[in-house]
Amino acid sequence: MDERAGLTPTLPRSNPTSSYWQDPFHQISNHRTTRELPKTVSTIIIGSGITGASIAYNVLGKPDTSSVLMLEARTSCSGATGRNGGHTKAASYRAFLDNVQDQGEEEAAKIARFEYKNIKAVHAFIREHRIDCDSWEGDTVDIIYDNSQWNRAEKSISAMKRILGEDDPAAQYTFHSASETVEKFLTEGAMGSVSYEAGSINAYKFIIGVLELALTRGLNLQTETPALKISRSSGGKSRWTIETPRGSVGAERVIMATNGYTAFLYPPVKGIIVPLRGTVAAQRPGTSMPKEGLRTTYSFIYGNGYEYMIFRPLGSASAGDLVIGGCSTKAPKEGLYEWGTTDDTAMDPDIGQYVRDSAAGYFGSHWGEDDPDGRIRKQWTGIMGYSSQGFPLVGMAPGEENLWMAASFQGSGMVLCFLTAKALVTMMDGEDDEEMNDWFPRAFRMSEGRLKHKFHGRLHEKAPMDLELKASSETQLETDKQTIRS
Repeated sequence: MDERAGLTPTLPRSNPTSSYWQDPFHQISNHRTTRELPKTVSTIIIGSGITGASIAYNVLGKPDTSSVLMLEARTSCSGATGRNGGHTKAASYRAFLDNVQDQGEEEAAKIARFEYKNIKAVHAFIREHRIDCDSWEGDTVDIIYDNSQWNRAEKSISAMKRILGEDDPAAQYTFHSASETVEKFLTEGAMGSVSYEAGSINAYKFIIGVLELALTRGLNLQTETPALKISRSSGGKSRWTIETPRGSVGAERVIMATNGYTAFLYPPVKGIIVPLRGTVAAQRPGTSMPKEGLRTTYSFIYGNGYEYMIFRPLGSASAGDLVIGGCSTKAPKEGLYEWGTTDDTAMDPDIGQYVRDSAAGYFGSHWGEDDPDGRIRKQWTGIMGYSSQGFPLVGMAPGEENLWMAASFQGSGMVLCFLTAKALVTMMDGEDDEEMNDWFPRAFRMSEGRLKHKFHGRLHEKAPMDLELKASSETQLETDKQTIRS
């Protein structure tokens, strides 16, 4: 892992795999507000995904805002946001015990509440601005196949209810037995399941909607214009110079909303923020699946990994389709070579095959035959960003005045980025006070100390094995594998 984590990211590649969400591309996908780049601006935002778009919207909402330029290496929202699984799902219990151990009870509770509030804020913003993006709110379910994961879930949710309070909305979970799981959720062979509040959206259409709002506020969006280098300016009002293939631009402040690609522009985070390639597929449901569609979104959790899955809601294009992703541990060496790569033009064949087969395997006899038009509509990859401590890095780069970043969202951008953007803009405006400390986690803040924590592997995926559970868990894992294959 050290070798993979130490690789230098490239720029986003040309001709990436074709994302289901970006077919067809939106009319602003190749937008350039002005024919030429400006010579100087007040603010440059690098990246047009959920983080960059949300930052732009918030910056341009300030009464004293001057010029804001957004640079996008490819087309609008062509990175992870436009290539994800569309899940607004926190699964906060999965990391909660680790967060208590590492950050303390108060901070762990703050992180869980932040994730929940972020989901609610995303869907509320969509309603307020009437963004057409297939927004759906309801329940999700985690189908758990592994004994150690089941025990971990019970302990974690009990701790959440004790620390957050029984009535806290971020601590509301319902357990279901194995038989209830078959009856309610049509999946066999599980230890049981856990359901809780979540949602789904077409994230590409959502962020295109946010970008359109920002454009009406004065955003200068320049697509197909990669930032090649950030350097200090030699003089004048601009502190920073950004080099692009179309010329250089000076700026008073620069914001990197570049997630897994950040180390390309800011080398101090090489080995701190590490890219991971994810794989997603859009599928037609089997002939025996409910004709009215599924009622929940899903995750399927086993000993060393998981998959997540949403359904396209009624009224959306291709309603009833299933979008499933994850499976990164299914490649040789548990997906080691998916780490460190920024190549979303390709797909690991083992992971690709597993993603294509997994939903039918989980639903078993409830799947039926494949749709006559075929199971797979589209399959693609995207690049995420992970940090050694399992948290985003948000704030000003240490010792670099007005060079800001919000990156490394651990594959959970839909439940972290939207309010993180609000927090970063608050920091930049010098309004970072106790009120913000009440809701924005301290663990997410950028610091010099965080640059010393090298990445050694993904956190919160494997449940620590209690000694008395190890033997039974190993036996159960082999059973899980046989169940999934059948």
